[in-house]
Amino acid sequence: MFKHEKMLLHPVEVEGPNPQYAALLQEQLGGANGELKAAMQYMSQSFRIRDPEIKDLFLDIAAEELGHMEMVATTINLLNGHDVDAMQVPAGEIQSHVLLGLDPGLINASGYSWTGDYVTVTGDLCADLLSNIASEQRAKVVYEYLYRQIADKKVRETIDFLLNREEAHNQMFRDAFNKVQSSGSDRDFGTTRAARMYFSMSDPGPNAFSNPDVHAPSFN
Repeated sequence: MFKHEKMLLHPVEVEGPNPQYAALLQEQLGGANGELKAAMQYMSQSFRIRDPEIKDLFLDIAAEELGHMEMVATTINLLNGHDVDAMQVPAGEIQSHVLLGLDPGLINASGYSWTGDYVTVTGDLCADLLSNIASEQRAKVVYEYLYRQIADKKVRETIDFLLNREEAHNQMFRDAFNKVQSSGSDRDFGTTRAARMYFSMSDPGPNAFSNPDVHAPSFN
């Protein structure tokens, strides 16, 4: 069961309208590395988790990602600051002007609709945790790109908060992985000598470099 608290997870403000940037920010609403993707992925993965502590972790983070989604949508609304007028967005996503009436819809920065294909669920806890760690890292990269392209201090404060929360989630998933890393697919594989061998397929290979300190990777 979920309950909507009528307050944002963190205050959201803008210094002024910026419709072009609002179009860019759509990526974190309906994009492949956005907040909806994260919420749906973690929630979907949680359904089969038997460890109650890790199950709660997945659901808690999923719920927070929905809160992030609300923050992003609110920021987009504030940045648009105009009536339906596609000329306000000289490049990029204009679909919201012709289909959504400027509602922050479930589309990315190019106007493509969100899809469940973004969501990764394997049923293997180790694989899903590694996927989530990568998802949080990719989300951080997108937020960093967005941060660089806006001078609005208020928007930067929002992005900074979201970036730091993604980092927190990343660490939580890493801690969970450390707890279960000898289970599931990690229990069944990686136990033979073949799992620790390095095959040099490059010519010249690692040992042919002039630097004597360069060696083939060691997986011991």
